[in-house]
Amino acid sequence: MTDSTFEAFRKAEALLAQRRPLDALRELQQVLDEAGEAPSVQLLAGRAYLGSAQLNRAEQAFRKVLDLDPSDHYARFALGKTLQRLGRLAEALAQLRMAVAMNPSPEYQEALGEVKARMALGS
Repeated sequence: MTDSTFEAFRKAEALLAQRRPLDALRELQQVLDEAGEAPSVQLLAGRAYLGSAQLNRAEQAFRKVLDLDPSDHYARFALGKTLQRLGRLAEALAQLRMAVAMNPSPEYQEALGEVKARMALGS
Protein backbone atom coordinates (compact mmCIF):
# COMPACT_ATOMS: atom_id res chain seq x y z
CA MET A 1 0.00 0.00 0.00
CA THR A 2 1.26 3.46 -0.84
CA ASP A 3 1.16 6.22 1.76
CA SER A 4 -1.88 7.81 0.11
CA THR A 5 -3.65 4.45 -0.03
CA PHE A 6 -2.87 3.85 3.64
CA GLU A 7 -4.19 7.30 4.53
CA ALA A 8 -7.37 6.65 2.55
CA PHE A 9 -7.80 3.35 4.42
CA ARG A 10 -7.41 5.10 7.80
CA LYS A 11 -9.82 7.86 6.75
CA ALA A 12 -12.38 5.23 5.67
CA GLU A 13 -12.00 3.53 9.07
CA ALA A 14 -12.65 6.85 10.81
CA LEU A 15 -15.70 7.55 8.65
CA LEU A 16 -17.09 4.12 9.41
CA ALA A 17 -16.54 4.71 13.13
CA GLN A 18 -18.60 7.90 12.70
CA ARG A 19 -21.37 5.80 11.14
CA ARG A 20 -20.83 7.26 7.68
CA PRO A 21 -20.57 4.08 5.60
CA LEU A 22 -21.26 5.70 2.21
CA ASP A 23 -18.53 8.26 2.79
CA ALA A 24 -16.24 5.44 3.90
CA LEU A 25 -16.96 3.56 0.67
CA ARG A 26 -16.14 6.62 -1.41
CA GLU A 27 -12.82 6.94 0.43
CA LEU A 28 -12.18 3.21 0.06
CA GLN A 29 -12.51 3.24 -3.72
CA GLN A 30 -8.83 4.10 -4.21
CA VAL A 31 -7.86 1.45 -1.67
CA LEU A 32 -9.99 -1.19 -3.37
CA ASP A 33 -8.42 -0.32 -6.71
CA GLU A 34 -4.86 -0.60 -5.37
CA ALA A 35 -5.03 -3.22 -2.62
CA GLY A 36 -8.50 -4.72 -2.95
CA GLU A 37 -7.46 -8.31 -2.33
CA ALA A 38 -6.00 -7.59 1.11
CA PRO A 39 -8.17 -9.14 3.86
CA SER A 40 -8.12 -5.93 5.91
CA VAL A 41 -9.41 -3.94 2.94
CA GLN A 42 -12.15 -6.46 2.19
CA LEU A 43 -13.15 -6.55 5.86
CA LEU A 44 -13.45 -2.77 6.02
CA ALA A 45 -15.37 -2.69 2.73
CA GLY A 46 -17.69 -5.42 4.01
CA ARG A 47 -18.39 -3.44 7.16
CA ALA A 48 -19.16 -0.34 5.08
CA TYR A 49 -21.41 -2.31 2.74
CA LEU A 50 -23.23 -3.83 5.71
CA GLY A 51 -23.59 -0.40 7.31
CA SER A 52 -25.14 0.97 4.13
CA ALA A 53 -27.43 -2.05 3.63
CA GLN A 54 -25.61 -3.25 0.51
CA LEU A 55 -26.02 -6.78 1.79
CA ASN A 56 -25.00 -8.76 -1.29
CA ARG A 57 -21.77 -6.77 -1.60
CA ALA A 58 -21.16 -7.20 2.13
CA GLU A 59 -21.59 -10.95 1.77
CA GLN A 60 -19.10 -11.05 -1.11
CA ALA A 61 -16.52 -9.03 0.82
CA PHE A 62 -16.79 -11.15 3.97
CA ARG A 63 -16.56 -14.36 1.92
CA LYS A 64 -13.38 -13.05 0.27
CA VAL A 65 -11.88 -12.47 3.71
CA LEU A 66 -12.79 -16.00 4.75
CA ASP A 67 -11.36 -17.45 1.54
CA LEU A 68 -8.06 -15.84 2.48
CA ASP A 69 -8.28 -16.47 6.22
CA PRO A 70 -10.88 -19.05 7.34
CA SER A 71 -9.97 -18.41 10.99
CA ASP A 72 -11.12 -14.77 10.99
CA HIS A 73 -13.86 -14.95 13.62
CA TYR A 74 -15.00 -11.36 13.06
CA ALA A 75 -15.53 -11.99 9.33
CA ARG A 76 -17.61 -15.06 10.25
CA PHE A 77 -19.64 -13.00 12.72
CA ALA A 78 -20.19 -10.21 10.18
CA LEU A 79 -21.09 -12.72 7.47
CA GLY A 80 -23.58 -14.30 9.87
CA LYS A 81 -25.17 -10.91 10.59
CA THR A 82 -25.32 -10.17 6.86
CA LEU A 83 -26.97 -13.51 6.11
CA GLN A 84 -29.41 -12.90 8.94
CA ARG A 85 -30.42 -9.58 7.41
CA LEU A 86 -30.82 -11.33 4.06
CA GLY A 87 -33.23 -13.76 5.73
CA ARG A 88 -30.93 -16.75 5.18
CA LEU A 89 -31.16 -17.90 8.77
CA ALA A 90 -29.76 -21.44 8.43
CA GLU A 91 -26.62 -20.09 6.75
CA ALA A 92 -26.39 -17.30 9.33
CA LEU A 93 -26.68 -19.84 12.14
CA ALA A 94 -23.78 -21.89 10.79
CA GLN A 95 -21.50 -18.85 10.49
CA LEU A 96 -22.42 -17.50 13.91
CA ARG A 97 -21.87 -20.89 15.55
CA MET A 98 -18.37 -20.98 14.09
CA ALA A 99 -17.69 -17.40 15.22
CA VAL A 100 -18.81 -18.24 18.77
CA ALA A 101 -16.68 -21.39 18.79
CA MET A 102 -13.64 -19.33 17.76
CA ASN A 103 -14.33 -16.41 20.10
CA PRO A 104 -17.21 -16.73 22.59
CA SER A 105 -17.69 -12.98 23.01
CA PRO A 106 -21.03 -11.73 24.36
CA GLU A 107 -21.76 -9.91 21.09
CA TYR A 108 -21.32 -13.09 19.07
CA GLN A 109 -23.37 -15.15 21.53
CA GLU A 110 -26.17 -12.59 21.46
CA ALA A 111 -26.27 -12.66 17.65
CA LEU A 112 -26.39 -16.46 17.72
CA GLY A 113 -29.27 -16.34 20.21
CA GLU A 114 -31.18 -13.90 17.99
CA VAL A 115 -30.93 -16.19 14.98
CA LYS A 116 -31.93 -19.25 17.01
CA ALA A 117 -34.95 -17.37 18.37
CA ARG A 118 -36.01 -16.21 14.89
CA MET A 119 -35.69 -19.76 13.59
CA ALA A 120 -37.74 -21.10 16.49
CA LEU A 121 -40.48 -18.62 15.65
CA GLY A 122 -40.35 -19.65 12.01
CA SER A 123 -39.55 -16.12 10.75
